[in-house]
Amino acid sequence: MTARLNPLALLAATASLLLALTACGSSGDTETTGSGGAASGAFPAEVATKFGAVTVEKRPERVVALGWGDAETALALGVQPVGQSDWLAFGGDGVGPWVTQKYDESPAKIGTLEPEFEKIASLRPDLILDVKSSGDQARYDLLSKIAPTIAVPEGGDSYKTSWTKQTRMIAKALGVADEGEKLIADIDAKFAAAREEHPEFAGKTISLGSRTSGGYGGYVKGTDRVGFVEKLGFANNPKIDAAAGENFSIEIARENLGMLDADLVVMTAIGIEPTEITGDPLFESVPAVRDGRSIVFDNKDISNAFATNTPLSIGYAIDKVVPLFAEKLK
Repeated sequence: MTARLNPLALLAATASLLLALTACGSSGDTETTGSGGAASGAFPAEVATKFGAVTVEKRPERVVALGWGDAETALALGVQPVGQSDWLAFGGDGVGPWVTQKYDESPAKIGTLEPEFEKIASLRPDLILDVKSSGDQARYDLLSKIAPTIAVPEGGDSYKTSWTKQTRMIAKALGVADEGEKLIADIDAKFAAAREEHPEFAGKTISLGSRTSGGYGGYVKGTDRVGFVEKLGFANNPKIDAAAGENFSIEIARENLGMLDADLVVMTAIGIEPTEITGDPLFESVPAVRDGRSIVFDNKDISNAFATNTPLSIGYAIDKVVPLFAEKLK
């Protein structure tokens, strides 16, 4: 995370940098962002966002992907961002190990919660993707001064943009809407096959939680983790949903860990060791945990795929997570 900058000073600095870049740059030396090409008839493309419609006049050549999973989604659609945020600290090119679409040239790394706006401007983007993000007005205002920005959709604040909406918005902005629909259809078919193979998931309640150095939390309906298990037939723990606010998760005090009780409890350790969950006597006292109906992810690739929720990570997560769920519900 980068240091907080004064917005007014940052706007002035960004404007000056953009003028300098415009003076020394030209369309003739622009690098292409990927191997996939969009049909000329796909542009101009208009994408609806929380902040109004954004028009992309022509095929983007230099894309910067800032939102959670935005870069992987662009890669799945054949476009290689010149800059991206690495939300889960994958390292390397900033994408998960399930991604087979490789960069020809490694992207510049951009901060996450507080991206480096001057660094973004220096990349001379003609499109910025911030689709699964906070939905913060000041963040959008600064980004849109640099380049057309595809921000969160209505209702997408606090990282609540669904992976399907994310895919459709990015695909449309890149001029490859049909490819986006194909990605969604392929994943939907994989979910349908998993549901058919495991009818025992239907109607079962599930709690999706995490523990960080700051404490326990539970994920609420409307987030992709919950959407993933709902597509398998599960119902999110109603006690957690009843306590939901504006954020993608709620805090759960240790003395209230009984709230996690459900047919299945699934936990992720974030910034701590999984043993700090499995070795907690209060967690072990939750009835579902005591009965052996809980999973604490101890494989980072699996937990990261489950959290990322892009067209590239979901297939991997289904293959790895579904057998774990089934084993616990025998």
